[in-house]
Amino acid sequence: MNILTVIPVAWRALMRHKLRSALTALGIIIGVASVIAMIAIGSGARAMIRQQVSSLGINQIMIFPGSSRSGAVRGGMGSISTFTVADARAVAAECPAIRHCSPLVRYGGRTIAGNLNWPTRVMGVYPCYLAIRNWGVTNGAAFTDYDEQRAAKVCLIGQTVVENLFPDGGDPVGAIIRIGTTPFHVLGVLGEKGLTPWGEDQDDQVLAPFSTVQRRLLNIDHVQSIQCSAISAEAIYDAQEQVTALLRQRHRIPQGEEDDFVIRNQADLLKAQSASSDIMQILLGSIASISLIVGGIGIMNIMLVSVTERTREIGIRMAVGARAKAILTQFLVEAVILALLGGAIGVFLGVGTAKVIALVLKWPTLISPAA
Repeated sequence: MNILTVIPVAWRALMRHKLRSALTALGIIIGVASVIAMIAIGSGARAMIRQQVSSLGINQIMIFPGSSRSGAVRGGMGSISTFTVADARAVAAECPAIRHCSPLVRYGGRTIAGNLNWPTRVMGVYPCYLAIRNWGVTNGAAFTDYDEQRAAKVCLIGQTVVENLFPDGGDPVGAIIRIGTTPFHVLGVLGEKGLTPWGEDQDDQVLAPFSTVQRRLLNIDHVQSIQCSAISAEAIYDAQEQVTALLRQRHRIPQGEEDDFVIRNQADLLKAQSASSDIMQILLGSIASISLIVGGIGIMNIMLVSVTERTREIGIRMAVGARAKAILTQFLVEAVILALLGGAIGVFLGVGTAKVIALVLKWPTLISPAA
């Protein structure tokens, strides 16, 4: 039996019961739309996490002082001060897998411009910190190694700081702001970075030469942490091993003793975050797939009811010579038409739902061709 002959016959049979056919296809429509929308939400969350981690620098390595111990009492990470500028310079000079390395100190205080003030964090870093973070200057220029060597009172400010200290839209480059009681000359404005995966506003900060913050604002002689970048994302674990071996040697840590520092890298963070988002995406897709299965069972149920209703029609067809295979083909074609129509409408509805969610709820979505 020619399939092209069966299709019009099957279509006419479905149109005799328009409401029933529409309700039957509705199960598939809801199922397909749910799968596409849910997977789009999961994919969007994973893409957002990747973007946020990448904004931190995917090949970045962060080195923090370790924990202190006093008898049975143990302090947290960073409770001891074991790093010096010489450690950061040694890492940059003696670790082949390290491209850039900057010591880092952090000062929390108020920035003041005119009669406006804003609480923010001030990071004391080397000029190469911008390369480590893949961070550009959109307006003005960055400070230099010469500024670092002479502890110049210059700085770069983030977009959030600009919005709160210069709300009238004035150009902050060249302006003088006070950090605490110390005046700083604004050299430039940092490019927008957005939020970190843990919700911290990366644009709400000021960057200044390391020596300036260390000596003029904090009056300390140690380094609070060290940030480096590997020569590539693939070399990040080699770089981590080289840094570990060098710092253990410099800090004279005997074999078998635990490190007095902690090393973290963005690759591990990305893996952990991606694993969480993958689980969420699988969970959302599985829940949505249940409605798709229910829709398929609905079509099967209606087809069985249709066979029972149309025994008279089937008998007449067989009496005039129709074979069982031809009758079976007609019912299968009816089921396929319902599934295809429901699937097509469900695809458009799912894509539309994903876009509405992104537009109204501001939740990132990413349409998956595989879904």
